[in-house]
Amino acid sequence: MPTQPYERDDSPTAPGLPARVGRYRLVRRLGEGATSEVFLARDEFRQIDVAVKRLRDWNALSAAEQGLVRRFFASEAALSGRFKHPNVVQILDAIDDEDAPYLVMEYVPGVTLRRFCRPDQLLPLEQIVELGFKCAMALSYVAGQGVIHRDIKPANLLGVMDAQGRLVDVKVTDFGSALHLHAETTQVQRVGSLSYMPPEQIDGGSLDTRADMYALAAVLYHLVAGRPPFEAEHQAALLHQIYHRAPPPLVGARADVSPALQSVIFRALAKHPADRYPDWEAFAQALSALVTQQQVPLAPLQEVRDSERFTLLRSLEFFADFGDIALWEVVHRARWQRFPAGHCLYRTGQTGNSFHIIALGGVEVWRDGQCVARLAAGTSVGEMAYLAPNPELRLHSTDVRITEQTTTLSFTPDTLAQLSPECRHAFDRAFIQVLVRRLHAAHEALAHPRRIL
Repeated sequence: MPTQPYERDDSPTAPGLPARVGRYRLVRRLGEGATSEVFLARDEFRQIDVAVKRLRDWNALSAAEQGLVRRFFASEAALSGRFKHPNVVQILDAIDDEDAPYLVMEYVPGVTLRRFCRPDQLLPLEQIVELGFKCAMALSYVAGQGVIHRDIKPANLLGVMDAQGRLVDVKVTDFGSALHLHAETTQVQRVGSLSYMPPEQIDGGSLDTRADMYALAAVLYHLVAGRPPFEAEHQAALLHQIYHRAPPPLVGARADVSPALQSVIFRALAKHPADRYPDWEAFAQALSALVTQQQVPLAPLQEVRDSERFTLLRSLEFFADFGDIALWEVVHRARWQRFPAGHCLYRTGQTGNSFHIIALGGVEVWRDGQCVARLAAGTSVGEMAYLAPNPELRLHSTDVRITEQTTTLSFTPDTLAQLSPECRHAFDRAFIQVLVRRLHAAHEALAHPRRIL
């Protein structure tokens, strides 16, 4: 997979490469593994860059070897078009070509996390925890699709880089070893990378999502310590450690590693699946809590991490019916703002162009010099900017004042239109629930004024 940040290249195909694989024009080689090679390619029909993963040395393989490799190819090809998660690489197409089968995948500009496993390239602890949280949520989604990855390792986690070369996100890739729990065909057993493989997978026993949980924890250990949890010169010695020994302590292996961080990683590295976290949700929450409870050092002036925002949204009533993917859209698309006490969010007579959802803090609604409502975290304000059928109804009839330091996330009709249809439908349902509650409160105020007062 990608080994360095991508720079757009519209020049002819690099020397030594075939001009095309199928209908895709090859640009350059991105990387290679034991049985395949990956190219940056151009889909000229859709005008997008893609990654093409092709089995190499196909004609040199025996018929038996080709059959085995095809089974791995079929495992990954079966997932074409199936995964749609911001932290999972999408498989766009799968071509069972006679000369060499190949997959077409979303292209991710960046590097694998293997780069950051070296002692001289280690990431900040808070960033490692953030990456772990996102991988846990991605693998939770994958598990919900009936799939266990079985080969989580640094080389199969792509770090997404921005234009300045900063690591900003992560995506899980390479599902060639995946176990499809609902498949009717026989699948290859005992696959994976030994340094990150749990004991039950080495034994060839039945697996559940806690096998991937162990592997992700082993990756996090490697990212923190600069070495895997177990290492030895000979395979027999390595197996003995995996089965019988605890990994060396993380506390003291690196400055600022807290006992809480070690505890979270070590629980997921437990020898027996029953001793690990019961599910991905619990593991993800434990990782997120390390940040919110400041159990890992935060960089100076560091913005709020995506994991904190995601966990915060999960706790708000407004987002109760949003799925994980819709919540990730909100995390990335919303405008997050913090306001001081006394700030006027809206004034009477102003035309609304945005709505806010209160994440932390609260507001008061004033009309004709009187406070008519107090709104706390988990509800919306100014939603008529989105719901009103004409501009006249978008005029604010009240003042909305911040009562304490308050964090909101806001959208305009234009930014909301950029969300997926599923996410917009979730917003519509949430707004209906807000309006029903307010109509009920208004009815109660009219019918039973003493009860309300």
